[in-house]
Amino acid sequence: MNSTVKGPDGRLRCSWCSAAPEFFEYHDAEWGYPVDDDIRLFEKLCLESFQSGLSWRTILAKRNNFRAAFSNFDFNKVAMFSESDIERLLLDEGIVRHRGKIEAVVNNAKRAQELVEREGSLAAFFWRFEPGIENLPEPQTVSTSNESVALSKALKKQGWKFVGPTTVYAFMQAMGLVNDHSDACVFRETVAQARKRFKRPEN
Repeated sequence: MNSTVKGPDGRLRCSWCSAAPEFFEYHDAEWGYPVDDDIRLFEKLCLESFQSGLSWRTILAKRNNFRAAFSNFDFNKVAMFSESDIERLLLDEGIVRHRGKIEAVVNNAKRAQELVEREGSLAAFFWRFEPGIENLPEPQTVSTSNESVALSKALKKQGWKFVGPTTVYAFMQAMGLVNDHSDACVFRETVAQARKRFKRPEN
């Protein structure tokens, strides 16, 4: 059984929720539920890249600021950002001011446009990397997987940046490509049912 922590209602949650009070809401309402919306998928991959070397608490606290700074992560708009936009963002105290990561978001927005042109949607492409039941490790015991390595390589080959296997696996956990809720977490079954109802995107 994976370690758990009691939530505000006394029910068990994944133990990582104890790191910050605001994690409970994020865990209960978002983490692990399957997503097929391209904007949300792009946003999450970008935010996970910003988290690299930092804590998710830092990124979550700044999420609305990131959304305001990056046109709500509409990659068609972000792809048009210029060097002056990058310089503007480097002065924005509401986000993580890391030139490489900011430039990566703009680059990745352009790559996202190209991917959609080829594949029809980001969702159709990402969900091809959903692991089969036989390949699932015990919840929250790994930080990468064969599928996250494969998706990372595929994205890098297409020119995406800051999409290493660990970043991609965290993205897959959050966007529901795997149900990584602890076995005893009260939301594991809720997410399992959501995944069962979820219609996988097609090209």
